Amino acid sequence: MTDVLGDLDATGIAERIRAKDFTPQEAAEAAIARIQRLNPQLNFLVTEAFDYGRERTASAPASGPFAGVPTLIKDLLPLTGMPTKYGCRGLANFQLPDQSPYADALLASGLVPLGKSATPEFGLTATTEPLLGGPTRNPWDVNKSSGGSSGGAAVAVASGAVPIAHASDGGGSIRIPASCNGLVGLKVSRDRTVDARPLEVGVVLSVNGCVSRSVRDTAAWLAVSEQTGAGAQLAPVGMVGGASRQRLRIGVSIRDLRGRDPESDVREATEDAATLCRDLGHSVREMKLPFDGDAVAGAFTMVWAAVAAEATKGLRAAAGNTPLDALLEPMTIGLINVSENAAPDALERAVAVLRGVESAYAALFDDIDILLTPVLTSTPPALGEMGPARGMDAFARAERYVGYTPLQNVAGAPAISLPLAQSPQSGMPIGSHFASAKGQERRLLELAYELEQAKPWSSQKPAVHAA
Repeated sequence: MTDVLGDLDATGIAERIRAKDFTPQEAAEAAIARIQRLNPQLNFLVTEAFDYGRERTASAPASGPFAGVPTLIKDLLPLTGMPTKYGCRGLANFQLPDQSPYADALLASGLVPLGKSATPEFGLTATTEPLLGGPTRNPWDVNKSSGGSSGGAAVAVASGAVPIAHASDGGGSIRIPASCNGLVGLKVSRDRTVDARPLEVGVVLSVNGCVSRSVRDTAAWLAVSEQTGAGAQLAPVGMVGGASRQRLRIGVSIRDLRGRDPESDVREATEDAATLCRDLGHSVREMKLPFDGDAVAGAFTMVWAAVAAEATKGLRAAAGNTPLDALLEPMTIGLINVSENAAPDALERAVAVLRGVESAYAALFDDIDILLTPVLTSTPPALGEMGPARGMDAFARAERYVGYTPLQNVAGAPAISLPLAQSPQSGMPIGSHFASAKGQERRLLELAYELEQAKPWSSQKPAVHAA
């Protein structure tokens, strides 16, 4: 069957299907063929569900922004009819009986899932190298990390296997792989989308979204998944269709929360993004973030450790005589130990610190509209450098690598990674990180449209690609 997908983004595929230029069945078969060709090299797929997708093409909604568009679902979001392994050897055959309203919304938009994408164990780290299934490889350089925890999703989209894919973000897990793979990655505000049943240990850090190749695809994904109506906790954004004429006040902070400098190519990329914004007429100034970075990092680690302990509680209770290290990875076990060996009030105190950060972060936007930082301190490291077999050393390395993105998860605020640069040394993508106050997704998307037009990235393709 002819590959009808070409270089179309998800919105373009849906438009062509509505125009009857090709059918949902043809789109699905083209994506299946791409997955079968690319996955042996890149390892982004953990559950094949091609028959599920084929059945969906016969029953998917005839209208909607993504009607007939093939996709993958991250292996942290339950979908009825597919296992949800959470990247964990102990849950390799696990299947929940139902799915969340968030998954319902994605299916109602007309998306056609063809399987589950790879994630690190329970989405706990910034590289996708689970012991269950092995590492997902970056299509720009197959020896480099794909990022995490939505690494499988990002690799599938960057390589052209599918045009858009579900992702989630608890500490940067949409924005990190978007930067690593040259994609658009929007982390939305807390309470923005329909319920995805997030894990809560005093504060909700994780939100759901997508990785895509175009701003319009990301905007459409938000429009189909946000809360609307009487139950909406934030004023709905709706479909953001283009740039705004409003000129923005942009604050730039290149050092991370703990005062550490990124590598030189990342610094240069961030400075270039600031210059581009200034050239477009925005007001740009340097600023220093008013946070105790060590205190924030310590509190985040305690909450993250509690997430690991809570997420694995049922598995550990059911383990019986099975050794824990046969079910869980060394890094996960290390985080559980941090949680369970902490003082009785340690989690409560950590949550209080993060609540203080949330209010201080909101106050930043009395004087600016947008905060610009790097996404990561470096381009993607080699596979193995942050692998979970390294235990808490892997976590320490990841904490250094992701010194920027957790702030918005703590604050419950939106941020977006845009693929505005490539390293002159390695050729790897470098994302620029734009953030705003809670509820300001429209502002971010309008700026993203403007930057996409000013410095297009659609022609950039990695070494391993479907086309």
